[in-house]
Amino acid sequence: MGSDYPLDDSPNGWGYRWGVRLRELLDIGELRLRLRTGEQALDRPIRWVYLTELVETGRYLSGNELVLTGLIGPGLRQDPEALVDDLVNAGAAALGVGLSIHDEIPEAVLEACRRRGLPLIEVAGDVSFGTISEIVTRRLTAERAAGLATVLGRHRRLISSVAEGSGLAEVFALTRAELGRGCWVLSPTGRIVVGPGEGLPEARRLAADYLTAERLPAVVDGPYTLLPINTRAGHRVAGWFLVCAGELVDVPEEVRESAYELAALAALERARLEEGRKVERRLVAELLDQVVTEPAEVAARMRTCGLEPAKPYVAVALQLAGSDGVEVLEEMLPGAAAVAGPEGEAVTVVAAEDVAALVGGLRDAAVLLEPALTKERLTVGVSAPAVGPSLLFGAVEEARHTRRLAGARRGGRAHVVTSDEIHSHALLLATVPDGVRRSFRDRLLGPLQDYDLEHHSDLVRTLSAFLENSGSWNRCAAQLHLHVNTLRYRIRRIEELTGRDLSTLEDRVDFFLALRAL
Repeated sequence: MGSDYPLDDSPNGWGYRWGVRLRELLDIGELRLRLRTGEQALDRPIRWVYLTELVETGRYLSGNELVLTGLIGPGLRQDPEALVDDLVNAGAAALGVGLSIHDEIPEAVLEACRRRGLPLIEVAGDVSFGTISEIVTRRLTAERAAGLATVLGRHRRLISSVAEGSGLAEVFALTRAELGRGCWVLSPTGRIVVGPGEGLPEARRLAADYLTAERLPAVVDGPYTLLPINTRAGHRVAGWFLVCAGELVDVPEEVRESAYELAALAALERARLEEGRKVERRLVAELLDQVVTEPAEVAARMRTCGLEPAKPYVAVALQLAGSDGVEVLEEMLPGAAAVAGPEGEAVTVVAAEDVAALVGGLRDAAVLLEPALTKERLTVGVSAPAVGPSLLFGAVEEARHTRRLAGARRGGRAHVVTSDEIHSHALLLATVPDGVRRSFRDRLLGPLQDYDLEHHSDLVRTLSAFLENSGSWNRCAAQLHLHVNTLRYRIRRIEELTGRDLSTLEDRVDFFLALRAL
């Protein structure tokens, strides 16, 4: 066992002092208490009084109690060190020994308290333990009432600060001044939304702790307490969370209440920002609509969105299965406004001043968010830089198609892919509008799909296998477990239904692209 009792009277790390101070108790003349050891701990708070004649008392304590005993039990007299060790381990504030049985405190008790740094109080034989307990309880009740007034006063100040238009920074500064400890609002990517000016070096690690915590609130190394900030975000990777220095266990109710107030105010701020973001999202949505319907108006719409048409931009598409990807994409790209597309896909357009840094940031965020993805997959596609309104549509389609190709990557649940990594017909198809791709596919494959549906045949699969095997009759027949004559019959039927000739390279290329025109 260690030889030093913790001198910090706030082991939870909040540094918020409450309870009757040991020095205050000693100053009560009518009690005539005498401090025998522990002069270094006169400011330690006493939060309750507990009477015992048991050696193993620690199991009944919750911390900062004044434990009173007359050393009546034989176990206490024979092994006082066991009692002292048990009290120190349980966080007791002090030990009081009454002299109603003994003329003086046994030397073994004195030595054990000195060794462990536990304050030892001598209680005169004619002073009742009940009197000590009554006085401490009365003072604690008065202090609790004063604490409630403090809570109400703080609550009024916080509400007034928000009502007067102060931002979260002012509110957090006010709370820090009163509690003496810092609190921060963080995003799941480790971005500090608001908090004390000195920052939080562990922000990224705390974000990882938040994303992987089995339940919230959670206490992590530091210590820090992590609290969720209730928002409408459907997934933890899209929400903010509150970090409080220290633990919220065994602290005054007003301290715990202040932390939850901060979380509630941060949720209100998030909701306020969401309302403002709606306008930005609407402008981006109108821009992307005009890219398709009115290309001539794109430059003007870009200026409305704060985008200079002459500068290069990249499009970014994101999908998180089972969730709205808009908020996730906006957290991964702070300051960007995204719009929702089909199947929860989110799309945005951002400046391409440093594409490598942008992609690096996305990948760092994906690595951080991945452990929180249990069944979902996070896929992100980034287009090549596009300069000029005329190329913006192609960039958006390129990002979306690249994102779909990222979904085909194996291993891991989060993938960020750029168009530079794709060197095939897939990139060409990405620049073709969805409607054109569907029309092209339907014209070539529609007759085969209808025939398969009506006759329960397998012509589309046969066509795909034939092209995959470069037109080799034997390899294709073996793959499909068919006789070569059966395969020849199916290919002839395909040619009859489509009016194409699979012996020509041109028609083979058309069928190949149609099968991949998703």
